[in-house]
Amino acid sequence: MTKKVLFLMMSILTSFVVHAQKSECLKDFDYLVEKIKSDYPGYNDKVNKETLPDLKRLEQDLRNRIIQHPDSCRKYFNLYTSWFKDYHLRVSGNRANLNAKTNEKTKMQPRFYPVHLDSIDNTGQSIEGIWIGFRGKIAIAKKDDGHYIGVAVQYRNYERNQVMFEFSKPENNMFPMTSFNPTNSRTPNGKASLHIDNNVLEIHGDTRFVRQTSNEIADQALLYSYLAEYPNGTNNYPVATTLSDSTYYLRIPSFESEWSNDVVIRHWKEITSRPNLIIDIRYNGGGLDTYYQKLAELFYTDPYESKGVEWYATKGNIQFFEDVLKNGDIRNGEEGIKWTEALLQAMKKNVGGFVTHPMMGGDGEVIRDTVYRYPRKVGIIINDGNASSAEQFLLTAQNSRKVTLFGNQPTAGVLDYSNTDMVTLPSGNYKLIYPLTRSKRLPEHPIDNIGISQDVIIRYPATEQLYDRLDNWVYFVRNYLELMD
Repeated sequence: MTKKVLFLMMSILTSFVVHAQKSECLKDFDYLVEKIKSDYPGYNDKVNKETLPDLKRLEQDLRNRIIQHPDSCRKYFNLYTSWFKDYHLRVSGNRANLNAKTNEKTKMQPRFYPVHLDSIDNTGQSIEGIWIGFRGKIAIAKKDDGHYIGVAVQYRNYERNQVMFEFSKPENNMFPMTSFNPTNSRTPNGKASLHIDNNVLEIHGDTRFVRQTSNEIADQALLYSYLAEYPNGTNNYPVATTLSDSTYYLRIPSFESEWSNDVVIRHWKEITSRPNLIIDIRYNGGGLDTYYQKLAELFYTDPYESKGVEWYATKGNIQFFEDVLKNGDIRNGEEGIKWTEALLQAMKKNVGGFVTHPMMGGDGEVIRDTVYRYPRKVGIIINDGNASSAEQFLLTAQNSRKVTLFGNQPTAGVLDYSNTDMVTLPSGNYKLIYPLTRSKRLPEHPIDNIGISQDVIIRYPATEQLYDRLDNWVYFVRNYLELMD
C-alpha cells in the first residue's frame, strides 16, 4: 500500500513539473514570436503574402512540439528564428539564471584520490603518468579495476589530489572519459587519446597535456607546438610577418579589439615599404567597424559612397534605449549618453518607421587625405567564416583599385541587419539576440545568405585549423601578387 501511495505521489509530482515546464516554454515562445514581429527590422522585408502561411505553419508545428517535448525549448526557439535566415537573430541560454535554478541540485562536494607521485609509472607504456598542461600539472594513476583516474598535482582552480578525470579502458585506442569541473561539478563525457609515442594526451575538443620529462623547456615547447588532431573549435591566431622583400603578411582573426589597428601601426614601416600586402581574414566573424580603419587607410585609392544603416523605431526598441539610459548601462560616458539621447529623440519622431542617427548621418562620400604609394597591390584572403563587420570591411575594400579578393567560396552573408540587442524571455532561462538596424544597401544590394565572392579562386582545399601557420593559400596569393609585376 505504501509503495502504491509513493508511486502515485511521484506521478503527480512529475505531471506537475512537466505541466509547469510546458506552460513556461509556451509563454516564452509566444513572447519570442511577438517580439520578432514587433521589433525585428527584417520582419516586413521577409514576411509577405507568399511567405506568411509558411511561417504560421511553422509556429503551429513548434507549439505542438513544445507541448510534447517542453524540455527542448531552446531547440524549437532557434528553429523559429532560423526561418528568417539571419544569424544576428537567435536565442541563447541565460546561464546566470539557469545556474541559479540548478545550483542546489548540481552542486557536489569535490572528490579526492590520494596519489603518490613516486609510485606513478611515467615510462610511456600507457596513459598513466605525470602530465603538463597549460594550467598546471596532473597525475594519472591506474586503479585496481584497470581504469585510470586523473588528479591535480598543481592545477589552477583545483586542490591537490582533487579528481579531474576518470578514464575507462581504451576502445580502439580511445579512452572513454569523464571530466569534473571544479566550479559547478558538471561531469561531461568525452574521449581522450595518446599521440607522439604516448607523449601527448589529447582531451578531445578541449585541451592537451604532454608527459613530463627531465627537460622542462622541451616539455613546454612540445605543449605549445603540438597541433591537435581533435581541436576545440577553429584555432586561428594573429600573424604579422615578412614573406619576401616585396610582400608583407597580416592575419587578422577578428575585429573584436584594437589589436587589428595596433598591429598596422606597429608594422607600418615594414608594410608601407613593400609593394604587396596580404591581409588574411579567414574565420574573422566580425566585431566593430572602428577596428579596421588603419587597414582601410592602407588600400584607399578613390573617394567612394558609404551606405549607412537605419534604426527601427518601434516602441519596444525605444523602450530598450530608455531602459539603458535609466539603468546607466551606457558605454563611453557622456559621449555615449548624448549619442543615445539623440537617437531616442529621432526615433520618437517616427515611431514605427526607420530613422538615421543624427550624429552618424546618412549615406556619405568617404574621402581620405592620403593615397599611399605602397602597398600597391593588396590581396585579401576570405572564406565562409567571414561575417558581419568582416563583410563590411570587404565592401570597403572593394572600393579600392589596389584590392583583389582570394578564396574558394563566398563569405557567410550576415550583414544586412545588424547592431544587436539582447532581451530576456519571460522565464529568465533564455535570451533573444536580435538586430536593431537595417542597411541602406537594401533592397538593391543584399548580402545576407548571398555573401561576398572572391575575385580569384584558390583551388587548394580549405585549411580548417590555421593556428599560426602559413599554408599553401598564403603562398598562392604571394606568388599571384608577385607575378603580377
